[in-house]
Amino acid sequence: MERLDKVLGSQGAGTRRELQERIRRGAVTVDGRIVRRPETKIDPENARITLDGAPFVYRKYVYLMMNKAPGLLCATRDPEAPTVLTGLPETILRRGVFPAGRLDRDSVGLLLITDDGDTAHLLLSPSRHVKKTYFIRYDGTLDADAAGRFAEGIRIDGDELCLPAELVLLGDGEARVTVTEGRYHQVKRMIAAAGGTVTFLRRERFGPLVLDETLAEGGWRELYEDEIAQIREITRKTRG
Repeated sequence: MERLDKVLGSQGAGTRRELQERIRRGAVTVDGRIVRRPETKIDPENARITLDGAPFVYRKYVYLMMNKAPGLLCATRDPEAPTVLTGLPETILRRGVFPAGRLDRDSVGLLLITDDGDTAHLLLSPSRHVKKTYFIRYDGTLDADAAGRFAEGIRIDGDELCLPAELVLLGDGEARVTVTEGRYHQVKRMIAAAGGTVTFLRRERFGPLVLDETLAEGGWRELYEDEIAQIREITRKTRG
């Protein structure tokens, strides 16, 4: 059971003070009855709530899929540059969402934005081996044994050993790389260690999530129920 004003505030419906005033004015009903006490305890998962006459939908967490555009920083705020949160609705921003993981400023593709810290931690932890797949374009000629070196665990910057990864050459300077880590500029550094220079990088998969190709760069949508279920399933297994 949780306080009514806290439940409403957790969904980005307004500031705590604003919501308390609206509750006292009779703007909120719970299970068909007007409730005027902000401290009233309710079960947010099961209560039927309306706010200003409209149904109020409670979600413990929010999960967004974004097709990150180039030039956006994977940060919650920056004084000089736009971030992946720039332009999101205020109701979502008030929830305290953040990008789960990083894409370089010039990279594009699948990014998960959420307020579920525990799930984000499990998806990003190197010990959980959650796969991330990237489509890349590169200049140069990769070593003949590049795919094998990736599979064994390639060394980057001379001595830093990566976990085994997958490199699939697509021809004409294109490839797909799948890793289970999130080191700084990892894919670019791995390709550099194999003789190439990444000129374009797009994340296509993150764990069970696949980039929605209908999303324009910079576009986003909430995850579908089956996608949320897949995330919960993979994190349930990693907890086990």
